[in-house]
Amino acid sequence: MQQPSLFVPQSYSVSEINRYLRELFESDEVLSDVWIQGEIATLSKPASGHIYFTLKDANSTLRCVVWKSAAMRLQALLQSGAQIEAHGYVGLYEQGGQYQLYVDAVRLTGEGALYQEYLRLKARLESEGLFDPTRKRPLPEYPNKIGIVTSSSGAALQDILNVLRRRYPLVEVILAHCAVQGDAAPAEIVSALEKLNVQAEADLILVARGGGSMEDLWAFNDERVVRAIAASAIPVVTGIGHEIDFTLSDFAADLRAPTPTAAAELAVPDREELRGLLNGAISQLIYSCQAVFQDTRAQLTGLQHRVEKASPQWMIRNDRQRLDDLSFRLEASLGNSFRLMRSECQGLSKRLGALNPFAVLQRGYSIVTNATGQVVSKVNQVSRDELVDVKLSDGTILTRVISVPGSENESEDK
Repeated sequence: MQQPSLFVPQSYSVSEINRYLRELFESDEVLSDVWIQGEIATLSKPASGHIYFTLKDANSTLRCVVWKSAAMRLQALLQSGAQIEAHGYVGLYEQGGQYQLYVDAVRLTGEGALYQEYLRLKARLESEGLFDPTRKRPLPEYPNKIGIVTSSSGAALQDILNVLRRRYPLVEVILAHCAVQGDAAPAEIVSALEKLNVQAEADLILVARGGGSMEDLWAFNDERVVRAIAASAIPVVTGIGHEIDFTLSDFAADLRAPTPTAAAELAVPDREELRGLLNGAISQLIYSCQAVFQDTRAQLTGLQHRVEKASPQWMIRNDRQRLDDLSFRLEASLGNSFRLMRSECQGLSKRLGALNPFAVLQRGYSIVTNATGQVVSKVNQVSRDELVDVKLSDGTILTRVISVPGSENESEDK
């Protein structure tokens, strides 16, 4: 009899097992990057923008999902009953427990062989150096004429012309019409390129075509077209298909743009940006001129001052001012001298006045002079009965000497 196990096996919830399976799907190398071929059935395009459909073959079906981000560029190829090859990764939708293909690229059945031819030709041309980055030439910054290699009836031409008119209306366009699809397209594209190079009028060539399948774009993978682009003496910009489309012509061109519109935008500058640059240059020029004028004016002013200082007129004005200064100093010096002399004269006058004999007379004194006019200052200078003049403050008195003290005459009188 079998002995029962002591350990109960682990139990998983539906969500846990679905999550586990989803992680297994996503970690598988084959399922994470796979192309699957089949016929589209039960196609659905809800308002969300996502696309749901089923791929089927004779025996099985596979649910497929295209998210909105990729649906816009793939919906043209997604038609019920179409035989396609869908690329993406296989994952598990956990809520429904269903595995499905999450599609990011689609090509019509048969493009697989074209793609193999594309890879083979790409490897050969690359080994010859046609795609070498060192061969790429810079584009002219301000092209005068642009040659356009495309169909005159295609939407790509109108898109390019609209962009050129909006961004850089000064440029002239030279259209080299050619077929861009079909068996005759490669030869016509080569002929258009050669024609533009012979004319040698264009500064730049745009090779453009709108989007389409790989088969529609195959003319631009033609070896003749690729070599003509590589051999062009005029720089070439390609704008072929949509952003995800890469042709061999893109690798040979000097610059690859994701769309014809983008090619036109890369080929010419934006006039609004040019207007801004021009306004900035004008402002800088005005500022520089003003700075030069100011410097020149300052230099001229300095030279003018130097000339004025070296001129006789300036020297005369300067000497005149010095003369005025000296005159003021002389006047001030003379004034001081005069005041000092006046003060000294006044002092001397006062001293002289104090010594003036007539001033003494005013105080009651008198001056006696003899007949000879000699001032009598001592009694022994006169004799009795001698006439003398007595000068007073208001006049002179003639008087006789009656007696002289200490003389004989005085003794006799006694």
